[in-house]
Amino acid sequence: MPDDGDEDFDGVSGIWFGGKEGGRTHPRMRWNNFKWTFFMANVFLSVYALTGLISCLLTWFDVFEHADIVRVGSRTEFILSNIAAAAATITSVFGWAGILLNNHSFLPYYTFFLWICFGLLVAPGYLTCKQRTFNLEGKINAQWSRNLDAAGRLHIQNRLHCCGYYSPFVEATVSQTCYARSILPGCKASYLHFERRILKIWYTIVFSLVPLHIMIILAGLLCSNHVTYRFGKGMMPKAYRLSLNSMAIIMDHYASQLAEQYGSDVASDILARSRSNLGLESLPYAPQTASVSSGGGGGCGCAHEGMGT
Repeated sequence: MPDDGDEDFDGVSGIWFGGKEGGRTHPRMRWNNFKWTFFMANVFLSVYALTGLISCLLTWFDVFEHADIVRVGSRTEFILSNIAAAAATITSVFGWAGILLNNHSFLPYYTFFLWICFGLLVAPGYLTCKQRTFNLEGKINAQWSRNLDAAGRLHIQNRLHCCGYYSPFVEATVSQTCYARSILPGCKASYLHFERRILKIWYTIVFSLVPLHIMIILAGLLCSNHVTYRFGKGMMPKAYRLSLNSMAIIMDHYASQLAEQYGSDVASDILARSRSNLGLESLPYAPQTASVSSGGGGGCGCAHEGMGT
């Protein structure tokens, strides 16, 4: 069981909660090496998760110059990146809860969600690498002619200052700057160059985070159960806990010893007060008191009668 000086008393003490009797306790401010390792790993996870989430939000809000091209041209990869960043952020919150509260119950979920975050992390990296490496030009041709609607083409034309795919006469969306006699060039060359550049940056960032995330997973697996030097929650196993039957036997022996030493009346009074203080008034027990050494059979009967009342 945890001691009064344990840095993890009942799993909730420390700088966030009071002591045993409602007063503030003074934390020992001593973290072991496992906890420091786990703390640093979660710092790295929080930093890259929040950075990715903020970048995705800024892309949704058109803060970047070509943000709408990313949303239109690489929508699947962008949505997966949003999900990965949000999942990593939520996972880091579980980690902080386990670290700051010294609570082991959060940490199994933390280590499990790290594997899910790993899959969500590598998914957009794999898709962007595959798209850029294998026939990107053919995929761009098919996307412009089959997958993009008029609004999507218009976003690309406005951002890249072009008109139509090859020329204003080929699959163009009419706007104030794009019409039949426009002098703007076609969008294929600039759009293809943009996709090559952004996809390379995309999968380079993702794959550079993979070793870091693997190290975070290892730190979670090896250190999450050791945020304190005490293993587990410090609770006594169920097989060793006192039950009502065990307490009845203990009280029975206690009554026998009191009756032998002080007599049945004193034993009955002391036992009644003990049961009242412990909140065991309804606890059933069958006293088996021995005879008082100074008496005979009558003394034994009195002892039994006194303890039974």
